[in-house]
Formats: sequence, C-alpha cells, structure tokens
Amino acid sequence: MSDVITTTVIVATIASGIRLATPFLLASLGEAIGQRSGVLNLGVDGVMLLGAFASYYVVLETESIWLGVMTGILTGLLMGLFYAIITVPLRAEQGVSGIGIYLFGLGMSDLLFQKLVGTPLPIDQFSEWHVPLLSDIPVVGEMFFQHTPMVYIAFLLVPIIAFIINRTTFGLSIRAVGESPESADSLGVSVPKVRFATIMAGNALAGLAGAALAIELGIFQQNLTNAMGFIAIALVYFGAWRAPGVMAGSLVFGMVGAIVLQAKTLGLIPRSASDIAAMAPAVITILALIIVANRFRQPAALTKPYVRGD
Repeated sequence: MSDVITTTVIVATIASGIRLATPFLLASLGEAIGQRSGVLNLGVDGVMLLGAFASYYVVLETESIWLGVMTGILTGLLMGLFYAIITVPLRAEQGVSGIGIYLFGLGMSDLLFQKLVGTPLPIDQFSEWHVPLLSDIPVVGEMFFQHTPMVYIAFLLVPIIAFIINRTTFGLSIRAVGESPESADSLGVSVPKVRFATIMAGNALAGLAGAALAIELGIFQQNLTNAMGFIAIALVYFGAWRAPGVMAGSLVFGMVGAIVLQAKTLGLIPRSASDIAAMAPAVITILALIIVANRFRQPAALTKPYVRGD
C-alpha cells in the first residue's frame, strides 16, 4: 500500500479535489446569497446545464474561452430574471417553481445540443495559470498554485462574498430581508429589490459554474452536471449559509470524489465495487449535512414570499 500511495499521488489527489470542488463552490456560493435573502432556488442544476451548454456552444463556434465564460454568466442572469419575476412579484411557491426551472434547463439544454451540435465535439480548455513564485514551492505549489483560472476565481469569491454579506450595507439588507422582511421594509429596505438582486447574482454564479464545468471538461453531453446543482444546495446547509462554510463543504465533496477516482485508477477499488464507491461523495456529504446543519438555524424567512401589509 505504501508503495502505491506516494507523495506524488497525494499531491495529485489534493490538486484534483480542489478542481472538482470548483463548480460546486461557484453554484453553492450563488445559492447561499439567494437563501440569505429568503429565496430557495431548486433550479440551480437546470441553470448550470443551460450555462454549460451556452458556454460550450460559444467556445465551439468562436474558439474564445472567455466569451464562452461570459455567455454562461449571461445565461444565468437571464434565468435569474425569469425566476425572480416568478417568485418575487408573482409570489409563486419557490419549491415548485425551482423544480420547473430545473426541468426546463434539463430539457432545453438537451434539445439545443441535439439540434445545434448532435455529436459531442471537443472544445478548447483552460490552460493552467502558475502563480509566480508560489507555484515553484515544492509540493505546496503543485497542490494550490497550478490551476486553471476558474479555480482561482471561485476561491477568491469566498472572501469577497463574505465581506459583502457581513461588512457592507447591502449585505446587512440581505440578512435583514432573509430574517425579517417586515422589519427590513419598515426601515426603508426594498424587499423586492434585494431579492431580485440576490436571485440574479445567484443564478449568474450558477451559470458560471456550468461554464466552468463544460470548459474544464472540454465537452458537453446530456445531463452533464449529474445533479451537481442539488448537491450545491445541500452544501449551503452544510456551510450554515456562510461563504467559508460553503467552501469547506465543497472541498470535502471534491476531495472525497478525487480520492475515489484515484483509488480506482490505482486499482485499490475492485471493479465490482466501483459503482458503490462512486456513491461515496454523496453519502459522506449527506452524513456531514445531518451532523452539521442541525446545529445552525436557517434564515427565518426562507421560502416565505413577502407582501407589504400582510
């Protein structure tokens, strides 16, 4: 066993885990923003799928990776606008409308792929960005500072979002709307505007997560996300609706997935048990969710529509 598990294998596994965590982190950060304002979006996976296809198709046609990334974000914004209209002024039930968004994204992404592409075709992928000086540090540099741009963007968003939520007036408004929209409204905070903004931001990050996934893999296929969006929602509860906690949950899921993949590659897991082993990340995440989430209280107004005067 010691001959198989070497420093090289450990470094490669950790680096792979960080990369695998990136789409989850982007999507769950966006969902956390929305939930802090009281809005649950079960359609994250559908938005990711549409963002993934849109970015994939643009890169396929233009060979511009960054244009593909921007297209993924724009797709998320458009889906966010649609979802915001449904849930804020129309006050539709968030669980049902979120599932509708998911089904729309699942079906539309597959339809567009079949009509516009048909056969999976490879696209250009991100090149690794080696952080000057830091990437040259033995072991540490390879694990943490030799990744694609989307990895750096995702993890840099953690302190940025934490600062916005905890240290800005807008963040205070988000938290107030998520806890007591009546009190926030009485203090002059526009509940609809805050929720519109958080829904748009959350869906933009979901679209970015889809773009990161498609471009990282260099391909698109039916149901590419494989329910990643639903795992991202669970990670919000795991992380107690806080950016650092969400990051920790994403890393746990990514690392477990990387360990399973590495174990399969090294032949440590027999083929007969490979399907069971593939379930390990989801099982561990669920167990961690049960242990951690019950210790924290969700935003009091989560899933509750607000009408002034009610």
